[in-house]
Amino acid sequence: MKISRESDTAIIKTTAQLMISSGPAEGTSIPLHSGQITTIGRATTNRLVIPDEICSRNHCEVFFDSGIWKLRDLGSRNGTRVNGEPISGDIQLTEGREFQIGNTTIAFSLNPKAKTNTLPKHKSVTVDEAGEDTVARAAFDTVRTSQPAVSESRSAADTHPEIVHVCEVNPFVDVDIENQSSQRENVGHKAQRLVQLGLKMGEETDVRRLSEIVLDGLFKVTSADIGAVLLFSDPNAPRLNHRNLDLVAFKSLDSSRQFERVSDYVTSIALESRAAVVAHDIKTDGKFSPSDSLKEMRAESIVCAPIRTADRLLGMIQLYSTNPDNRLKADDAEFTLAVAEQLAIALENLKERRRLAEGLARVENENKGLREQLLIETELVGDSDSIRRLRERILRIAPTGATVLIRGESGVGKELVARAIHQHSNRADGPFVTMNCAALSESLLESELFGHEKGSFTGAVTRKIGKFEQAHTGTIFLDEVGEMSPAIQAKFLRVLEGHPYERVGGGAEVKVDVRVVAATNRDLENSVDQGRFRKDLYFRLQVMELVVEPLRGRRTDIAILAKHFMQRFSKKCGRSVTTILPSAMSTLVNYGWPGNVRELQNTIERAVILCAGDTLAPADIQLSALGRSDTPSSSSSTNSNYRAVPIEVIEQEHILATLEWTKWNKSQAAHILEIERSTLDRKLKKYEVERPARNR
Repeated sequence: MKISRESDTAIIKTTAQLMISSGPAEGTSIPLHSGQITTIGRATTNRLVIPDEICSRNHCEVFFDSGIWKLRDLGSRNGTRVNGEPISGDIQLTEGREFQIGNTTIAFSLNPKAKTNTLPKHKSVTVDEAGEDTVARAAFDTVRTSQPAVSESRSAADTHPEIVHVCEVNPFVDVDIENQSSQRENVGHKAQRLVQLGLKMGEETDVRRLSEIVLDGLFKVTSADIGAVLLFSDPNAPRLNHRNLDLVAFKSLDSSRQFERVSDYVTSIALESRAAVVAHDIKTDGKFSPSDSLKEMRAESIVCAPIRTADRLLGMIQLYSTNPDNRLKADDAEFTLAVAEQLAIALENLKERRRLAEGLARVENENKGLREQLLIETELVGDSDSIRRLRERILRIAPTGATVLIRGESGVGKELVARAIHQHSNRADGPFVTMNCAALSESLLESELFGHEKGSFTGAVTRKIGKFEQAHTGTIFLDEVGEMSPAIQAKFLRVLEGHPYERVGGGAEVKVDVRVVAATNRDLENSVDQGRFRKDLYFRLQVMELVVEPLRGRRTDIAILAKHFMQRFSKKCGRSVTTILPSAMSTLVNYGWPGNVRELQNTIERAVILCAGDTLAPADIQLSALGRSDTPSSSSSTNSNYRAVPIEVIEQEHILATLEWTKWNKSQAAHILEIERSTLDRKLKKYEVERPARNR
């Protein structure tokens, strides 16, 4: 909607008024102007403020259109009622017509005795959809084009405040104090105040407290004794006007005063021009009746300064002076504008900090979810006695922080055990870093573990942080630790003993707090005997030892693992495989699994991908020929293999066979036999068996 009057004389008439006949603001009246939208609501930014919780912040508006006064609801929560019925669309207001807002009744009355004021010829009086006062815009144009003769150009009517100064540019940006010798001391003092205020603003993280700091700083420099900071509820809205401003902070040197709405006339000029405006004689503003609270504030002068960035408005600072002998002046507006620009930067920084904090919280939640998912995926699956004992030992070992050596064949899940130790330890919130020591040459392995400095060797174009530094406060898992060269073993031993180390090519000491979990499928004892592995490192690693049994030794877990992998890969591949036929399961159970759990996992994934339906059949199971020689044969229980010997003989043979397999490592043999080391020693003494010379 846009109303325009263009003629030799543009007329602004107070042609009607609103009178509150009942409710919290009973007795209040407000004149209506044909060239202005009158907003009504609970927010203090409305022309007619109704202090009633039933009333919405911006409830309704009254305006003049095509010679008719109209009433429009602004989407209020409880609606605007005429004769008890909620209105929709625009309603015509006639003499004596009443409308209700909550407990408040407002009567419309025509006022034929309204005072008429004229604008200069050819000035256009308009009110657009945003409710912007184009009269104020026209007055501002007059001020800008004839700044020295502002009082002579105030043809917009004697009822408006006198605009005495408009400041569009921050005078403290690139200020040349040397060329302002007469004001050097004053400018320097204000610049110092501005810097001090900026430092305080930078330390604050709450918008309200930040705004109060700004007002306190302005009171110390300007003539103001009342101040307010108002911010737009949505600075990105396409149309901004005074109705969108929300009060954030208010201060008064007289504690009895409350914040009241400022003249829309001065506010409109400041918002439209994005400039700081100084106005005097604001008590003469014809937009307020004698009972208006602005006059109760006894304000004599005002500064309105926009809180602005390069591309948008964030709000406004309003300062009042109630002292007629100490009115706000041009330099007050300039300083306020400079502070407003600093406040805009601080508000944008707070918004960015809040955005980063929300992003960090989101990442932390995602990280927590991933950790929980990882905990599920790294759960040791199985129900055999050996897996149950392994879980129990992990739960006892994990919280201690001790170094752990995990032993077992390739593919049994040593990394899975290491992750379980980390997840159940006090370092679960720290990083878990893995490194395969057999995958790299000696020089590259040293660089990967300990890092290197820029230029330490060809290709070292930047500093590299090693795995130990990456694992600080967490756990590092070193797989195939038996493949380390002697030189790296020595450096590794120092780190294990808590000593600092140096990056490759560097001289600065690096000290880390890391728990080490190592794994190997090698016979470390044999490597020590042959001089390929340091004995002191062996004993330093073997603080706690865990042995993971191969899959062929715990066949009761095969069915459980197969179903577990089937469900995981069905979900991952988007398939609906739900069943494994008994014949297919029999094939899996009777296979030797030389590749252990890793081979079973790959076999099930391949079967899920190739399966044509929702059931895994024997044809879907593709096995390697390597494991068929290990398949249990029913002939092992036939009469041809039976020997009529006492059980003690079988026990003795089995114990000796186990000791031979472990190269007479009694601790490892006792673990496999599931007996105590002391029990093994007693049985060997009973059998009068000693370790052969070749194994000593």
